[in-house]
Amino acid sequence: MTDTQPKAILVLGASGKTGRRVTERLAVAGFPARAASRSGETRFDWEDEATWAPALAGVDAVYITYYPDLAFPGAADTVGAFADMAVANGVRRLVLLSGRGEEAARQAEVRVEKSGADWTIVRCAFFNQNFSEVFVDAVRYGALAMPCGDTAEAFLDANDIADVVFAALTDDRHIGQLYELTGPRLLTLTEAAAELSAAMGREVQYLPVTSEEYAAELVTYGLSQEEAAGISQLFAEVFDGRNSYLTNGVQRALGRPPRDFADFARDTAATGVWNLEGTADGTDDV
Repeated sequence: MTDTQPKAILVLGASGKTGRRVTERLAVAGFPARAASRSGETRFDWEDEATWAPALAGVDAVYITYYPDLAFPGAADTVGAFADMAVANGVRRLVLLSGRGEEAARQAEVRVEKSGADWTIVRCAFFNQNFSEVFVDAVRYGALAMPCGDTAEAFLDANDIADVVFAALTDDRHIGQLYELTGPRLLTLTEAAAELSAAMGREVQYLPVTSEEYAAELVTYGLSQEEAAGISQLFAEVFDGRNSYLTNGVQRALGRPPRDFADFARDTAATGVWNLEGTADGTDDV
Protein backbone atom coordinates (compact mmCIF):
# COMPACT_ATOMS: atom_id res chain seq x y z
CA MET A 1 0.00 0.00 0.00
CA THR A 2 1.25 3.45 -0.83
CA ASP A 3 1.98 5.92 1.95
CA THR A 4 -0.12 8.68 0.39
CA GLN A 5 -3.77 7.89 -0.24
CA PRO A 6 -5.11 9.16 -3.60
CA LYS A 7 -7.42 12.16 -3.66
CA ALA A 8 -9.95 10.05 -5.55
CA ILE A 9 -9.89 7.02 -7.81
CA LEU A 10 -12.09 7.24 -10.88
CA VAL A 11 -13.60 3.96 -12.09
CA LEU A 12 -14.91 4.10 -15.65
CA GLY A 13 -17.64 1.64 -16.58
CA ALA A 14 -18.46 1.32 -12.90
CA SER A 15 -21.67 -0.59 -13.60
CA GLY A 16 -19.85 -3.21 -15.67
CA LYS A 17 -18.53 -6.64 -14.73
CA THR A 18 -15.12 -5.49 -13.54
CA GLY A 19 -15.91 -1.86 -12.77
CA ARG A 20 -18.45 -2.54 -10.06
CA ARG A 21 -16.18 -5.14 -8.45
CA VAL A 22 -13.25 -2.72 -8.41
CA THR A 23 -15.48 0.02 -6.95
CA GLU A 24 -16.63 -2.34 -4.19
CA ARG A 25 -13.05 -3.29 -3.29
CA LEU A 26 -11.95 0.34 -3.13
CA ALA A 27 -14.89 1.24 -0.90
CA VAL A 28 -14.27 -1.66 1.49
CA ALA A 29 -10.60 -0.69 1.75
CA GLY A 30 -11.50 2.95 2.49
CA PHE A 31 -10.36 4.52 -0.78
CA PRO A 32 -12.45 7.38 -2.16
CA ALA A 33 -13.82 5.71 -5.30
CA ARG A 34 -15.73 7.74 -7.89
CA ALA A 35 -18.00 5.46 -9.91
CA ALA A 36 -18.56 6.76 -13.43
CA SER A 37 -20.84 5.51 -16.19
CA ARG A 38 -23.12 6.85 -18.91
CA SER A 39 -26.10 6.91 -16.54
CA GLY A 40 -24.45 7.19 -13.12
CA GLU A 41 -24.18 10.10 -10.69
CA THR A 42 -20.75 10.80 -12.15
CA ARG A 43 -21.55 10.78 -15.85
CA PHE A 44 -18.94 9.58 -18.32
CA ASP A 45 -19.49 8.83 -21.97
CA TRP A 46 -16.69 7.94 -24.38
CA GLU A 47 -18.68 9.57 -27.18
CA ASP A 48 -19.16 12.85 -25.28
CA GLU A 49 -15.81 14.44 -24.47
CA ALA A 50 -17.58 17.15 -22.47
CA THR A 51 -18.15 14.54 -19.73
CA TRP A 52 -14.46 13.72 -19.33
CA ALA A 53 -13.05 16.75 -17.50
CA PRO A 54 -15.80 16.89 -14.83
CA ALA A 55 -15.27 13.21 -14.08
CA LEU A 56 -11.50 13.78 -13.75
CA ALA A 57 -11.73 16.74 -11.36
CA GLY A 58 -9.84 15.99 -8.14
CA VAL A 59 -8.81 12.53 -9.34
CA ASP A 60 -5.39 10.94 -8.74
CA ALA A 61 -5.88 7.56 -10.44
CA VAL A 62 -8.18 6.08 -13.08
CA TYR A 63 -9.31 2.58 -13.99
CA ILE A 64 -9.95 2.74 -17.75
CA THR A 65 -12.45 0.42 -19.40
CA TYR A 66 -13.51 1.21 -22.94
CA TYR A 67 -16.91 0.50 -24.49
CA PRO A 68 -17.65 -1.34 -26.68
CA ASP A 69 -14.12 -2.77 -27.08
CA LEU A 70 -10.57 -1.57 -27.70
CA ALA A 71 -10.57 -3.51 -30.97
CA PHE A 72 -13.15 -1.14 -32.48
CA PRO A 73 -11.96 1.53 -34.97
CA GLY A 74 -10.90 4.77 -33.30
CA ALA A 75 -10.66 3.28 -29.81
CA ALA A 76 -6.91 3.84 -29.43
CA ASP A 77 -7.15 7.50 -30.42
CA THR A 78 -10.06 8.06 -28.03
CA VAL A 79 -8.31 6.34 -25.13
CA GLY A 80 -5.12 8.24 -25.94
CA ALA A 81 -6.95 11.57 -25.91
CA PHE A 82 -8.50 10.70 -22.56
CA ALA A 83 -5.15 9.64 -21.09
CA ASP A 84 -3.57 12.91 -22.22
CA MET A 85 -6.43 14.88 -20.65
CA ALA A 86 -6.13 12.90 -17.44
CA VAL A 87 -2.42 13.64 -17.10
CA ALA A 88 -3.01 17.31 -17.92
CA ASN A 89 -5.57 17.38 -15.08
CA GLY A 90 -3.11 15.97 -12.53
CA VAL A 91 -3.88 12.26 -12.70
CA ARG A 92 -0.73 10.31 -11.89
CA ARG A 93 -1.85 6.68 -12.32
CA LEU A 94 -3.73 4.90 -15.12
CA VAL A 95 -4.77 1.24 -15.13
CA LEU A 96 -6.10 0.00 -18.47
CA LEU A 97 -8.28 -3.05 -19.02
CA SER A 98 -7.17 -4.51 -22.34
CA GLY A 99 -8.11 -7.50 -24.47
CA ARG A 100 -5.98 -10.60 -24.83
CA GLY A 101 -5.10 -11.44 -28.42
CA GLU A 102 -6.58 -8.19 -29.77
CA GLU A 103 -3.97 -6.62 -32.03
CA ALA A 104 -5.80 -3.30 -32.21
CA ALA A 105 -5.96 -3.10 -28.41
CA ARG A 106 -2.18 -2.90 -28.29
CA GLN A 107 -2.39 0.56 -29.87
CA ALA A 108 -4.45 1.79 -26.91
CA GLU A 109 -1.99 0.19 -24.50
CA VAL A 110 0.87 2.11 -26.13
CA ARG A 111 -1.03 5.39 -25.87
CA VAL A 112 -1.50 4.85 -22.13
CA GLU A 113 2.14 3.82 -21.69
CA LYS A 114 3.29 7.01 -23.44
CA SER A 115 0.88 9.33 -21.61
CA GLY A 116 3.35 10.31 -18.90
CA ALA A 117 1.31 8.67 -16.13
CA ASP A 118 2.35 5.74 -13.97
CA TRP A 119 0.62 2.90 -15.82
CA THR A 120 -0.40 -0.73 -15.50
CA ILE A 121 -1.92 -2.79 -18.31
CA VAL A 122 -4.30 -5.61 -17.36
CA ARG A 123 -4.77 -7.75 -20.46
CA CYS A 124 -7.58 -10.24 -20.04
CA ALA A 125 -9.04 -13.42 -21.45
CA PHE A 126 -12.75 -14.32 -21.84
CA PHE A 127 -14.62 -13.64 -18.57
CA ASN A 128 -16.34 -16.47 -16.67
CA GLN A 129 -19.05 -13.96 -15.80
CA ASN A 130 -20.09 -13.65 -19.44
CA PHE A 131 -22.00 -16.86 -18.78
CA SER A 132 -23.83 -15.42 -15.75
CA GLU A 133 -24.20 -11.75 -16.69
CA VAL A 134 -24.39 -11.69 -20.50
CA PHE A 135 -25.36 -15.12 -21.80
CA VAL A 136 -27.43 -15.96 -18.73
CA ASP A 137 -30.58 -16.89 -20.67
CA ALA A 138 -28.63 -19.04 -23.11
CA VAL A 139 -27.15 -21.02 -20.21
CA ARG A 140 -30.47 -21.14 -18.38
CA TYR A 141 -32.23 -22.71 -21.34
CA GLY A 142 -29.36 -24.98 -22.26
CA ALA A 143 -28.36 -23.65 -25.70
CA LEU A 144 -25.09 -21.73 -25.80
CA ALA A 145 -24.71 -20.53 -29.39
CA MET A 146 -21.41 -18.78 -30.21
CA PRO A 147 -19.04 -18.43 -33.21
CA CYS A 148 -16.04 -19.96 -31.44
CA GLY A 149 -15.53 -23.34 -33.12
CA ASP A 150 -13.79 -25.89 -30.92
CA THR A 151 -10.92 -23.66 -29.82
CA ALA A 152 -9.65 -23.88 -26.25
CA GLU A 153 -9.88 -20.73 -24.12
CA ALA A 154 -8.41 -19.85 -20.69
CA PHE A 155 -11.65 -18.59 -19.10
CA LEU A 156 -10.91 -15.96 -16.44
CA ASP A 157 -12.89 -14.92 -13.37
CA ALA A 158 -13.88 -11.24 -13.12
CA ASN A 159 -13.09 -11.32 -9.40
CA ASP A 160 -9.47 -12.14 -10.20
CA ILE A 161 -9.40 -9.21 -12.63
CA ALA A 162 -10.84 -6.89 -9.98
CA ASP A 163 -8.26 -8.03 -7.43
CA VAL A 164 -5.42 -7.31 -9.86
CA VAL A 165 -6.86 -3.91 -10.82
CA PHE A 166 -7.37 -2.95 -7.17
CA ALA A 167 -3.76 -3.85 -6.44
CA ALA A 168 -2.54 -1.87 -9.47
CA LEU A 169 -4.52 1.21 -8.42
CA THR A 170 -3.32 1.20 -4.82
CA ASP A 171 0.18 -0.35 -4.75
CA ASP A 172 3.27 1.19 -6.38
CA ARG A 173 4.78 -2.27 -6.99
CA HIS A 174 2.56 -2.67 -10.05
CA ILE A 175 3.67 0.49 -11.86
CA GLY A 176 4.98 -0.26 -15.34
CA GLN A 177 3.69 -3.83 -15.36
CA LEU A 178 1.74 -5.57 -18.11
CA TYR A 179 -0.26 -8.42 -16.60
CA GLU A 180 -1.73 -10.90 -19.07
CA LEU A 181 -4.37 -12.78 -17.10
CA THR A 182 -5.86 -16.22 -17.70
CA GLY A 183 -7.64 -18.86 -15.72
CA PRO A 184 -5.75 -21.97 -14.57
CA ARG A 185 -6.70 -24.28 -17.48
CA LEU A 186 -7.84 -24.33 -21.08
CA LEU A 187 -11.41 -25.31 -21.96
CA THR A 188 -13.29 -25.55 -25.23
CA LEU A 189 -16.85 -24.22 -25.27
CA THR A 190 -18.02 -27.84 -25.34
CA GLU A 191 -16.04 -28.53 -22.17
CA ALA A 192 -17.26 -25.31 -20.54
CA ALA A 193 -20.84 -26.33 -21.32
CA ALA A 194 -20.16 -29.68 -19.66
CA GLU A 195 -18.91 -27.89 -16.53
CA LEU A 196 -22.04 -25.74 -16.50
CA SER A 197 -24.20 -28.85 -16.97
CA ALA A 198 -22.55 -30.57 -14.02
CA ALA A 199 -23.01 -27.53 -11.81
CA MET A 200 -26.66 -27.02 -12.78
CA GLY A 201 -27.74 -30.64 -12.87
CA ARG A 202 -29.18 -30.39 -16.39
CA GLU A 203 -27.71 -30.27 -19.85
CA VAL A 204 -26.20 -27.20 -21.47
CA GLN A 205 -25.11 -27.64 -25.08
CA TYR A 206 -22.63 -25.60 -27.04
CA LEU A 207 -23.96 -24.84 -30.51
CA PRO A 208 -21.37 -23.43 -32.96
CA VAL A 209 -22.85 -20.73 -35.20
CA THR A 210 -21.51 -18.42 -37.89
CA SER A 211 -20.43 -14.86 -37.16
CA GLU A 212 -23.44 -13.60 -39.10
CA GLU A 213 -25.87 -15.72 -37.09
CA TYR A 214 -24.29 -14.58 -33.84
CA ALA A 215 -24.43 -10.91 -34.84
CA ALA A 216 -28.13 -11.27 -35.59
CA GLU A 217 -28.65 -12.78 -32.14
CA LEU A 218 -26.78 -9.91 -30.46
CA VAL A 219 -29.10 -7.42 -32.13
CA THR A 220 -32.03 -9.10 -30.39
CA TYR A 221 -30.29 -8.28 -27.09
CA GLY A 222 -30.34 -4.58 -27.93
CA LEU A 223 -26.97 -4.01 -29.59
CA SER A 224 -26.75 -1.89 -32.70
CA GLN A 225 -25.96 -3.56 -36.01
CA GLU A 226 -22.47 -2.03 -35.93
CA GLU A 227 -21.74 -3.15 -32.38
CA ALA A 228 -23.10 -6.64 -33.02
CA ALA A 229 -21.05 -7.10 -36.17
CA GLY A 230 -17.88 -5.84 -34.48
CA ILE A 231 -18.24 -8.05 -31.41
CA SER A 232 -19.14 -11.10 -33.50
CA GLN A 233 -16.08 -10.58 -35.70
CA LEU A 234 -13.90 -10.07 -32.63
CA PHE A 235 -15.10 -13.37 -31.15
CA ALA A 236 -14.27 -15.18 -34.36
CA GLU A 237 -10.79 -13.64 -34.42
CA VAL A 238 -9.72 -14.22 -30.82
CA PHE A 239 -11.08 -17.77 -30.89
CA ASP A 240 -8.80 -18.70 -33.80
CA GLY A 241 -6.34 -20.40 -31.44
CA ARG A 242 -4.13 -17.38 -30.68
CA ASN A 243 -5.17 -17.43 -27.01
CA SER A 244 -4.95 -21.17 -26.45
CA TYR A 245 -2.21 -20.96 -23.85
CA LEU A 246 -1.97 -20.13 -20.14
CA THR A 247 -0.12 -17.31 -18.42
CA ASN A 248 0.99 -16.66 -14.84
CA GLY A 249 -0.39 -13.11 -14.70
CA VAL A 250 -2.70 -13.60 -11.71
CA GLN A 251 0.01 -15.46 -9.78
CA ARG A 252 2.58 -12.79 -10.62
CA ALA A 253 0.33 -9.91 -9.58
CA LEU A 254 -1.33 -11.43 -6.51
CA GLY A 255 0.86 -14.31 -5.37
CA ARG A 256 -1.97 -16.82 -5.70
CA PRO A 257 -3.47 -18.97 -8.47
CA PRO A 258 -6.52 -17.86 -10.48
CA ARG A 259 -9.99 -19.23 -9.78
CA ASP A 260 -11.04 -22.33 -11.70
CA PHE A 261 -14.06 -22.34 -14.03
CA ALA A 262 -15.62 -25.30 -12.19
CA ASP A 263 -15.64 -23.31 -8.94
CA PHE A 264 -17.28 -20.38 -10.73
CA ALA A 265 -19.94 -22.65 -12.25
CA ARG A 266 -20.72 -24.37 -8.94
CA ASP A 267 -20.93 -21.17 -6.90
CA THR A 268 -22.98 -19.34 -9.55
CA ALA A 269 -25.42 -22.23 -9.94
CA ALA A 270 -25.99 -22.11 -6.17
CA THR A 271 -27.22 -18.50 -6.46
CA GLY A 272 -30.14 -19.64 -8.66
CA VAL A 273 -29.33 -17.24 -11.50
CA TRP A 274 -29.63 -20.08 -14.04
CA ASN A 275 -32.78 -21.61 -12.55
CA LEU A 276 -35.67 -22.08 -14.92
CA GLU A 277 -38.53 -19.68 -14.26
CA GLY A 278 -40.87 -20.86 -11.54
CA THR A 279 -38.50 -23.45 -10.06
CA ALA A 280 -36.21 -23.41 -7.06
CA ASP A 281 -33.59 -25.89 -8.20
CA GLY A 282 -33.48 -25.30 -11.95
CA THR A 283 -35.59 -28.32 -12.87
CA ASP A 284 -38.97 -28.25 -14.59
CA ASP A 285 -42.06 -28.36 -12.38
CA VAL A 286 -43.93 -31.66 -12.82
